[in-house]
Amino acid sequence: MDLADFIEANMQALVDDWAEYALAISQEDSQLTESQLRNSAFDILTAIAVDMREPQNAAQQESKSRGEKHAPHSRFNEVAHLHAEDRLSHAFGINDVVAEFRALRATVLRRWQTTSPGGVLALQQMIRFNEAIDQVLAESVRHYVRRTERIRDLFAGVLAHDLRSPLGAILNSSEVLLHDEGLSSAGMRAVAFIQRGAMRMKQLIDDLLIFTRTRLGDSLPVGFTPQDMGRICSDAVDEVRAAYPDALIELRPAGDLRGRWDGGRIGQLVVNLLTNAVRYGSGQIVVEARAHDGQVAVVVSNEGNPIPERALPTLFDPLTRASTPDRSGMAAGTGLGLYICRCIASAHQGTISVESSEAGTRFTVQMPCSPSSPG
Repeated sequence: MDLADFIEANMQALVDDWAEYALAISQEDSQLTESQLRNSAFDILTAIAVDMREPQNAAQQESKSRGEKHAPHSRFNEVAHLHAEDRLSHAFGINDVVAEFRALRATVLRRWQTTSPGGVLALQQMIRFNEAIDQVLAESVRHYVRRTERIRDLFAGVLAHDLRSPLGAILNSSEVLLHDEGLSSAGMRAVAFIQRGAMRMKQLIDDLLIFTRTRLGDSLPVGFTPQDMGRICSDAVDEVRAAYPDALIELRPAGDLRGRWDGGRIGQLVVNLLTNAVRYGSGQIVVEARAHDGQVAVVVSNEGNPIPERALPTLFDPLTRASTPDRSGMAAGTGLGLYICRCIASAHQGTISVESSEAGTRFTVQMPCSPSSPG
Protein backbone atom coordinates (compact mmCIF):
# COMPACT_ATOMS: atom_id res chain seq x y z
CA MET A 1 0.00 0.00 0.00
CA ASP A 2 1.39 3.39 -0.97
CA LEU A 3 0.95 6.46 1.19
CA ALA A 4 -1.89 7.93 -0.89
CA ASP A 5 -3.87 4.68 -0.47
CA PHE A 6 -3.00 4.65 3.22
CA ILE A 7 -4.41 8.15 3.68
CA GLU A 8 -7.70 7.23 2.03
CA ALA A 9 -7.95 3.92 3.92
CA ASN A 10 -7.32 5.61 7.29
CA MET A 11 -9.13 8.86 6.57
CA GLN A 12 -11.47 8.60 9.57
CA ALA A 13 -8.70 8.10 12.11
CA LEU A 14 -6.57 10.87 10.61
CA VAL A 15 -9.48 13.29 10.60
CA ASP A 16 -10.21 12.39 14.23
CA ASP A 17 -6.65 13.28 15.22
CA TRP A 18 -6.79 16.54 13.24
CA ALA A 19 -10.11 17.63 14.74
CA GLU A 20 -9.00 16.82 18.28
CA TYR A 21 -5.87 18.94 17.95
CA ALA A 22 -7.61 21.83 16.16
CA LEU A 23 -10.33 21.98 18.82
CA ALA A 24 -7.67 22.05 21.53
CA ILE A 25 -6.00 25.18 20.09
CA SER A 26 -9.17 26.99 18.96
CA GLN A 27 -10.22 30.17 20.75
CA GLU A 28 -12.81 29.85 23.51
CA ASP A 29 -15.20 32.15 21.66
CA SER A 30 -14.67 30.45 18.29
CA GLN A 31 -17.81 29.32 16.48
CA LEU A 32 -15.87 26.83 14.35
CA THR A 33 -17.68 23.52 14.86
CA GLU A 34 -16.17 20.07 14.97
CA SER A 35 -18.05 19.31 11.75
CA GLN A 36 -16.32 22.24 10.01
CA LEU A 37 -12.96 21.07 11.30
CA ARG A 38 -13.58 17.58 9.97
CA ASN A 39 -14.70 18.83 6.58
CA SER A 40 -11.57 20.95 6.26
CA ALA A 41 -9.33 18.01 7.20
CA PHE A 42 -11.11 15.68 4.81
CA ASP A 43 -10.77 18.12 1.89
CA ILE A 44 -7.07 18.74 2.53
CA LEU A 45 -6.16 15.06 2.97
CA THR A 46 -8.12 14.14 -0.17
CA ALA A 47 -6.33 16.84 -2.17
CA ILE A 48 -2.97 15.61 -0.89
CA ALA A 49 -3.78 12.02 -1.86
CA VAL A 50 -4.83 13.11 -5.36
CA ASP A 51 -1.65 15.18 -5.72
CA MET A 52 0.53 12.25 -4.69
CA ARG A 53 -1.00 10.04 -7.40
CA GLU A 54 -0.18 12.47 -10.19
CA PRO A 55 2.87 11.50 -12.27
CA GLN A 56 5.89 13.61 -11.41
CA ASN A 57 9.27 13.68 -13.13
CA ALA A 58 12.53 14.99 -11.69
CA ALA A 59 12.07 18.47 -13.16
CA GLN A 60 8.58 18.77 -11.70
CA GLN A 61 9.81 17.60 -8.31
CA GLU A 62 12.58 20.20 -8.36
CA SER A 63 10.09 22.90 -9.34
CA LYS A 64 7.81 21.94 -6.46
CA SER A 65 10.71 21.88 -4.00
CA ARG A 66 11.37 25.53 -4.91
CA GLY A 67 7.90 26.49 -3.80
CA GLU A 68 6.37 27.05 -7.23
CA LYS A 69 2.60 27.04 -6.93
CA HIS A 70 -0.10 25.06 -8.61
CA ALA A 71 -2.41 26.91 -10.98
CA PRO A 72 -4.18 29.63 -8.97
CA HIS A 73 -7.60 28.03 -9.43
CA SER A 74 -6.57 24.43 -8.83
CA ARG A 75 -8.46 22.28 -6.35
CA PHE A 76 -5.25 22.08 -4.31
CA ASN A 77 -5.15 25.84 -3.84
CA GLU A 78 -8.91 26.06 -3.37
CA VAL A 79 -8.90 23.85 -0.27
CA ALA A 80 -5.92 25.80 1.11
CA HIS A 81 -7.77 29.09 0.66
CA LEU A 82 -10.96 27.75 2.24
CA HIS A 83 -8.97 26.48 5.21
CA ALA A 84 -7.32 29.88 5.67
CA GLU A 85 -10.67 31.70 5.41
CA ASP A 86 -12.24 29.42 8.02
CA ARG A 87 -9.37 29.87 10.46
CA LEU A 88 -9.18 33.64 9.98
CA SER A 89 -12.92 34.11 10.44
CA HIS A 90 -12.82 32.11 13.68
CA ALA A 91 -9.89 33.91 15.34
CA PHE A 92 -7.18 31.31 14.73
CA GLY A 93 -3.75 32.95 14.76
CA ILE A 94 -1.18 32.29 12.05
CA ASN A 95 0.82 30.17 14.52
CA ASP A 96 -2.27 28.03 15.10
CA VAL A 97 -2.67 27.47 11.37
CA VAL A 98 0.94 26.32 11.08
CA ALA A 99 0.56 24.13 14.17
CA GLU A 100 -2.42 22.35 12.61
CA PHE A 101 -0.37 21.32 9.60
CA ARG A 102 2.55 20.31 11.78
CA ALA A 103 0.22 18.05 13.77
CA LEU A 104 -1.29 16.64 10.57
CA ARG A 105 2.13 15.82 9.15
CA ALA A 106 3.21 14.07 12.34
CA THR A 107 -0.06 12.14 12.64
CA VAL A 108 0.03 10.78 9.09
CA LEU A 109 3.71 9.79 9.16
CA ARG A 110 3.49 8.25 12.65
CA ARG A 111 0.54 6.06 11.67
CA TRP A 112 2.05 5.16 8.31
CA GLN A 113 5.32 3.98 9.85
CA THR A 114 3.55 0.95 11.29
CA THR A 115 2.49 -0.35 7.85
CA SER A 116 4.86 1.31 5.38
CA PRO A 117 7.22 -0.61 3.13
CA GLY A 118 10.91 -0.16 3.72
CA GLY A 119 13.70 1.12 1.53
CA VAL A 120 13.60 3.56 -1.35
CA LEU A 121 9.85 3.29 -1.94
CA ALA A 122 9.04 4.48 1.58
CA LEU A 123 11.46 7.39 1.24
CA GLN A 124 9.95 8.45 -2.09
CA GLN A 125 6.45 8.31 -0.62
CA MET A 126 7.47 10.44 2.34
CA ILE A 127 9.07 12.99 0.03
CA ARG A 128 5.89 13.25 -2.06
CA PHE A 129 3.74 13.62 1.05
CA ASN A 130 5.98 16.31 2.55
CA GLU A 131 6.01 18.18 -0.77
CA ALA A 132 2.22 18.13 -0.87
CA ILE A 133 1.65 19.21 2.71
CA ASP A 134 4.30 21.91 2.44
CA GLN A 135 2.58 23.25 -0.64
CA VAL A 136 -0.90 23.36 0.88
CA LEU A 137 0.55 24.85 4.07
CA ALA A 138 2.40 27.56 2.13
CA GLU A 139 -0.71 28.44 0.13
CA SER A 140 -2.91 28.50 3.23
CA VAL A 141 -0.47 30.77 5.08
CA ARG A 142 -0.04 32.99 2.01
CA HIS A 143 -3.79 33.44 1.68
CA TYR A 144 -4.20 33.99 5.44
CA VAL A 145 -1.55 36.72 5.45
CA ARG A 146 -2.94 38.35 2.31
CA ARG A 147 -6.46 38.48 3.76
CA THR A 148 -5.17 39.74 7.12
CA GLU A 149 -3.23 42.53 5.45
CA ARG A 150 -6.25 43.54 3.41
CA ILE A 151 -8.45 43.70 6.52
CA ARG A 152 -5.86 45.87 8.27
CA ASP A 153 -5.53 48.15 5.25
CA LEU A 154 -9.30 48.55 5.03
CA PHE A 155 -9.44 49.41 8.73
CA ALA A 156 -6.63 51.97 8.38
CA GLY A 157 -8.32 53.51 5.35
CA VAL A 158 -11.69 53.83 7.07
CA LEU A 159 -10.05 55.26 10.19
CA ALA A 160 -8.05 57.84 8.22
CA HIS A 161 -11.13 58.86 6.24
CA ASP A 162 -13.27 59.26 9.37
CA LEU A 163 -10.60 61.34 11.12
CA ARG A 164 -10.69 64.00 8.41
CA SER A 165 -14.04 65.44 9.50
CA PRO A 166 -13.19 66.22 13.17
CA LEU A 167 -9.74 67.41 12.10
CA GLY A 168 -11.31 69.76 9.56
CA ALA A 169 -13.49 71.18 12.34
CA ILE A 170 -10.39 71.82 14.48
CA LEU A 171 -8.62 73.61 11.63
CA ASN A 172 -11.64 75.75 10.81
CA SER A 173 -12.17 76.67 14.46
CA SER A 174 -8.50 77.59 14.93
CA GLU A 175 -8.69 79.84 11.87
CA VAL A 176 -11.68 81.66 13.36
CA LEU A 177 -9.93 82.09 16.71
CA LEU A 178 -6.79 83.48 15.08
CA HIS A 179 -8.89 86.35 13.69
CA ASP A 180 -10.45 87.10 17.09
CA GLU A 181 -9.05 90.49 18.14
CA GLY A 182 -10.10 89.90 21.72
CA LEU A 183 -7.81 86.90 22.14
CA SER A 184 -4.81 87.43 24.43
CA SER A 185 -1.28 87.01 23.13
CA ALA A 186 -0.92 83.78 25.11
CA GLY A 187 -4.18 82.54 23.62
CA MET A 188 -3.00 83.44 20.11
CA ARG A 189 0.17 81.41 20.61
CA ALA A 190 -1.81 78.46 21.91
CA VAL A 191 -4.18 78.55 18.93
CA ALA A 192 -1.21 78.81 16.55
CA PHE A 193 0.28 75.68 18.13
CA ILE A 194 -3.05 73.90 17.74
CA GLN A 195 -3.26 74.90 14.09
CA ARG A 196 0.28 73.73 13.30
CA GLY A 197 -0.32 70.46 15.09
CA ALA A 198 -3.59 69.92 13.24
CA MET A 199 -1.92 70.65 9.90
CA ARG A 200 0.74 68.07 10.72
CA MET A 201 -1.98 65.57 11.61
CA LYS A 202 -3.73 66.31 8.31
CA GLN A 203 -0.52 65.55 6.40
CA LEU A 204 -0.09 62.25 8.25
CA ILE A 205 -3.71 61.27 7.60
CA ASP A 206 -3.38 62.15 3.91
CA ASP A 207 -0.25 59.98 3.73
CA LEU A 208 -2.10 57.12 5.42
CA LEU A 209 -4.94 57.40 2.91
CA ILE A 210 -2.47 57.21 0.02
CA PHE A 211 -0.80 54.22 1.66
CA THR A 212 -4.02 52.28 2.15
CA ARG A 213 -5.37 53.17 -1.28
CA THR A 214 -2.28 51.93 -3.11
CA ARG A 215 -2.03 48.84 -0.89
CA LEU A 216 -5.62 47.95 -1.77
CA GLY A 217 -4.78 48.08 -5.47
CA ASP A 218 -6.01 51.53 -6.42
CA SER A 219 -3.75 53.90 -8.31
CA LEU A 220 -2.84 57.26 -6.85
CA PRO A 221 -5.26 59.88 -8.25
CA VAL A 222 -3.47 62.57 -10.26
CA GLY A 223 -4.57 65.36 -12.58
CA PHE A 224 -2.08 66.75 -15.10
CA THR A 225 -2.13 70.48 -15.84
CA PRO A 226 0.49 72.89 -17.24
CA GLN A 227 3.15 73.44 -14.57
CA ASP A 228 6.61 74.89 -14.11
CA MET A 229 8.90 72.50 -12.24
CA GLY A 230 11.11 75.39 -11.18
CA ARG A 231 8.16 77.11 -9.52
CA ILE A 232 7.04 73.86 -7.85
CA CYS A 233 10.53 73.32 -6.41
CA SER A 234 10.78 76.95 -5.30
CA ASP A 235 7.46 76.76 -3.46
CA ALA A 236 8.55 73.49 -1.82
CA VAL A 237 11.81 75.08 -0.68
CA ASP A 238 9.91 78.04 0.82
CA GLU A 239 7.56 75.68 2.67
CA VAL A 240 10.40 73.66 4.20
CA ARG A 241 12.37 76.81 5.10
CA ALA A 242 9.32 78.11 6.97
CA ALA A 243 9.17 74.87 8.99
CA TYR A 244 12.95 74.62 9.46
CA PRO A 245 14.38 78.19 9.53
CA ASP A 246 17.94 76.96 10.12
CA ALA A 247 17.99 74.69 7.07
CA LEU A 248 20.55 75.58 4.38
CA ILE A 249 18.75 74.90 1.09
CA GLU A 250 19.94 75.95 -2.35
CA LEU A 251 17.77 75.69 -5.47
CA ARG A 252 19.46 75.20 -8.86
CA PRO A 253 16.96 75.19 -11.76
CA ALA A 254 18.26 74.73 -15.31
CA GLY A 255 16.61 74.67 -18.74
CA ASP A 256 13.00 74.80 -19.81
CA LEU A 257 11.16 73.25 -16.86
CA ARG A 258 7.65 73.55 -18.22
CA GLY A 259 5.51 70.43 -18.51
CA ARG A 260 2.25 68.77 -17.51
CA TRP A 261 2.14 67.28 -14.04
CA ASP A 262 0.01 67.19 -10.92
CA GLY A 263 1.49 70.26 -9.25
CA GLY A 264 0.17 69.42 -5.79
CA ARG A 265 1.51 65.87 -5.85
CA ILE A 266 4.92 66.87 -7.21
CA GLY A 267 5.14 69.60 -4.58
CA GLN A 268 4.39 66.99 -1.93
CA LEU A 269 7.13 64.76 -3.33
CA VAL A 270 9.75 67.53 -3.22
CA VAL A 271 8.69 68.61 0.28
CA ASN A 272 8.97 65.02 1.50
CA LEU A 273 12.49 64.69 0.08
CA LEU A 274 13.56 68.04 1.52
CA THR A 275 12.10 67.25 4.93
CA ASN A 276 13.88 63.91 4.85
CA ALA A 277 17.17 65.67 4.05
CA VAL A 278 16.70 68.26 6.82
CA ARG A 279 15.78 65.71 9.48
CA TYR A 280 18.31 63.00 8.70
CA GLY A 281 21.14 64.80 6.91
CA SER A 282 23.45 67.65 7.82
CA GLY A 283 25.05 70.65 6.15
CA GLN A 284 23.83 72.14 2.90
CA ILE A 285 20.90 70.72 0.92
CA VAL A 286 20.81 71.23 -2.85
CA VAL A 287 17.74 70.92 -5.06
CA GLU A 288 18.48 70.58 -8.78
CA ALA A 289 15.81 70.65 -11.49
CA ARG A 290 16.79 70.10 -15.10
CA ALA A 291 15.12 69.01 -18.34
CA HIS A 292 16.54 67.05 -21.27
CA ASP A 293 15.04 65.09 -24.20
CA GLY A 294 11.46 65.26 -22.94
CA GLN A 295 12.40 64.23 -19.42
CA VAL A 296 12.74 66.25 -16.24
CA ALA A 297 14.98 65.29 -13.33
CA VAL A 298 14.70 66.59 -9.77
CA VAL A 299 17.66 65.80 -7.53
CA VAL A 300 17.73 66.45 -3.78
CA SER A 301 21.13 65.95 -2.19
CA ASN A 302 22.44 66.45 1.32
CA GLU A 303 25.56 65.90 3.34
CA GLY A 304 25.74 63.66 6.40
CA ASN A 305 26.21 60.03 7.29
CA PRO A 306 25.42 57.64 4.42
CA ILE A 307 22.39 55.41 4.40
CA PRO A 308 23.47 51.90 5.47
CA GLU A 309 23.87 49.66 2.44
CA ARG A 310 21.63 47.01 4.00
CA ALA A 311 18.78 49.56 4.15
CA LEU A 312 18.83 50.60 0.49
CA PRO A 313 16.77 47.68 -0.94
CA THR A 314 13.79 48.50 1.30
CA LEU A 315 14.22 52.24 1.63
CA PHE A 316 11.06 53.05 -0.35
CA ASP A 317 8.99 50.32 1.27
CA PRO A 318 6.33 51.54 3.70
CA LEU A 319 7.07 51.82 7.41
CA THR A 320 10.75 50.89 7.18
CA ARG A 321 13.56 52.54 9.07
CA ALA A 322 17.27 52.71 8.38
CA SER A 323 19.44 53.11 11.45
CA THR A 324 23.03 54.01 12.13
CA PRO A 325 24.92 54.22 15.43
CA ASP A 326 24.54 58.04 15.25
CA ARG A 327 20.82 58.61 14.80
CA SER A 328 21.24 62.38 14.67
CA GLY A 329 23.23 62.03 11.48
CA MET A 330 21.00 59.43 9.89
CA ALA A 331 20.41 60.16 6.22
CA ALA A 332 17.44 57.90 5.67
CA GLY A 333 13.69 58.22 5.83
CA THR A 334 11.20 56.59 8.10
CA GLY A 335 7.50 55.95 7.95
CA LEU A 336 5.51 56.68 4.79
CA GLY A 337 7.34 59.69 3.34
CA LEU A 338 9.59 57.93 0.85
CA TYR A 339 6.87 55.41 -0.01
CA ILE A 340 4.58 58.33 -0.93
CA CYS A 341 7.38 59.76 -3.08
CA ARG A 342 7.60 56.50 -5.00
CA CYS A 343 3.82 56.41 -5.47
CA ILE A 344 3.82 59.97 -6.85
CA ALA A 345 6.73 59.27 -9.20
CA SER A 346 5.04 56.09 -10.48
CA ALA A 347 1.75 57.95 -11.04
CA HIS A 348 3.71 60.29 -13.36
CA GLN A 349 5.26 57.32 -15.22
CA GLY A 350 8.56 58.16 -13.54
CA THR A 351 11.11 56.63 -11.19
CA ILE A 352 12.87 57.54 -7.98
CA SER A 353 16.29 56.27 -6.95
CA VAL A 354 18.89 56.92 -4.28
CA GLU A 355 22.67 56.97 -4.08
CA SER A 356 24.46 57.29 -0.77
CA SER A 357 28.12 57.38 0.23
CA GLU A 358 30.45 59.27 2.52
CA ALA A 359 30.20 62.17 0.06
CA GLY A 360 26.45 62.52 0.69
CA THR A 361 23.03 61.22 -0.26
CA ARG A 362 21.19 61.95 -3.53
CA PHE A 363 17.56 61.20 -4.33
CA THR A 364 16.81 61.46 -8.05
CA VAL A 365 13.30 61.66 -9.50
CA GLN A 366 13.03 61.21 -13.27
CA MET A 367 9.77 61.59 -15.20
CA PRO A 368 8.42 62.62 -18.60
CA CYS A 369 7.70 66.30 -19.14
CA SER A 370 4.28 65.32 -20.44
CA PRO A 371 3.21 61.91 -19.05
CA SER A 372 0.20 60.28 -20.64
CA SER A 373 -3.05 61.04 -18.84
CA PRO A 374 -4.18 58.36 -16.37
CA GLY A 375 -6.90 56.12 -17.68
